[in-house]
Amino acid sequence: MKNNQIKPNKIRENASPWQGGIAKSITFIVTKDCQLACKYCYLVGKNEKERMKWPVAKAAIDYILSHEEMFPEASVTWDFIGGEPFLEIDLIDQICDYLKTEMFRLNHHWFNSYRFSFSTNGINYHTDKVQAFIKKNITHLSIGITIDGTRAKHDLNRIWKGDAQPERGSYDDVVRNIPLWLEQFPNAGTKVTISSADIPYICESVLHLYSLGIHEVNINCVFEDVWQEGDDKRFEDQLMQLADAIIDGGYYANYACSFFSEYIGKPLDPVNENQNWCGAGKMLSIDAAGNFYPCTRFAAYSLREKRPIIIGNVRDGIDKNKLRPFLTLDRMTQSPDKCKTCEVASGCAWCQGENYDAAATPTIYQRATAICLMHKARVRANNYYWNKLYRKLELEGSREDFEKNKPQVKPIDC
Repeated sequence: MKNNQIKPNKIRENASPWQGGIAKSITFIVTKDCQLACKYCYLVGKNEKERMKWPVAKAAIDYILSHEEMFPEASVTWDFIGGEPFLEIDLIDQICDYLKTEMFRLNHHWFNSYRFSFSTNGINYHTDKVQAFIKKNITHLSIGITIDGTRAKHDLNRIWKGDAQPERGSYDDVVRNIPLWLEQFPNAGTKVTISSADIPYICESVLHLYSLGIHEVNINCVFEDVWQEGDDKRFEDQLMQLADAIIDGGYYANYACSFFSEYIGKPLDPVNENQNWCGAGKMLSIDAAGNFYPCTRFAAYSLREKRPIIIGNVRDGIDKNKLRPFLTLDRMTQSPDKCKTCEVASGCAWCQGENYDAAATPTIYQRATAICLMHKARVRANNYYWNKLYRKLELEGSREDFEKNKPQVKPIDC
C-alpha cells in the first residue's frame, strides 16, 4: 500500500481555524493585567492600570461596523485578550451584546458569520459570570485554556505573580476547570509553549494532556532568542520519544499534536510560495487608549526594545499609509539568504512583532531567525515520525487486506 492510499481517517490532524483564511481578526486588548507572571510571556509590560473602558470599546465597534468597505472579509473573529481577558468579563459581556445588536440592526454582512474568541489561563473559567457569558454565547464561541502539560512543566513557567518564595505554580488552579471546559467545548485544543528550560518535559507533557481528555495539542517554541547550545538536540530527542509514544500507543488516530505535520521540511518556491507567514496588517488590535495596531505584538506592552507602531485610533480611523507597509510584506523581502534557499524552509514560522523588536533598526523587513536550529530539529523528528507511522499503517493495511482476501478453507470431515 502506497502512502497516498492510506485512508486519511486513520490519522487525526489538527483542526483548521474557524473560517481560516477568510475571517477578519479583530482583537480587543481589554486589560494588561493577569493573575500570572509566566516566565516566557512576550507581554513584557503587563500592568494593572491599563483597562479598556466602555466608551473606547463602543467607539471602536462603531467605527469598524460603519466602514464595511475597509473590512470586506466574509467573516469576523472578535478576539479578546489581556493579560487575562476574563478579568474583564463585565466589559466583554457588554461588548458582545452590543456587537450582536449592532450587526443585526445594520444588517451587517458579519451578522451570520462571527465568532467570539478567547485564549485564557483558565483560572476564572468556572466563575458564575464567565459561565453565564458562555451559556449566552456558546453557539458563537471559541475558548482555549492554556495548560502546559504535567504539573512540573506547567508550574515551571506559569506562576502566580508576586514576590512570594517559593514560587507558586498555577497547575491546580487550571486543571480543576479542564473537565468543565471539555464538557462545553469537547473539540477544543490547548496551546503549549516551549522555552529552553522546559524542553525535557515535552514528551510526558503532551501525553499528560491527552490523558486529561484534550485531543488537540497546539505546541510551539517561543520566537525570542532564548535558546542555549544543545537545545536543538535535546528538542529533537524529546520529539523522537514523543513520536514513538504516539505511534506505538496508537494515539495518532484520535489525538493530534501540531509538532508533527507532513507539510513541513521542504524547500519553498520563491515565486509561488512567497506569502508572509504572519497576518500582521490583515488583523486589527485595539488597546485601552483606543489606538489601532496591525497586531497586538506591536503594542507597547509587547515590545522590549522598540516603540509601538500605531496605525490609527477610534477617533480618526485607520491611516492607510501607516498600514500599507504591512500589506506588502512577503517571505522574500524580509528573509536573509539562508532562509530563502533553505532546503527545509516550509513550516518555519515567524512572528512579525518579534521580527520588528529584534531587528537592528526600526524595520519590519528583517526576519528574526532565533528558532532556525529548533525548526531543523523538528524537521528531522518529523521525518522519523511520518516514516515510522506510514510503515505501521502499511503493515496494518497489508494485514487487513490479507484477512479480507485470504481463501476460505472448508473444514475436513473425519
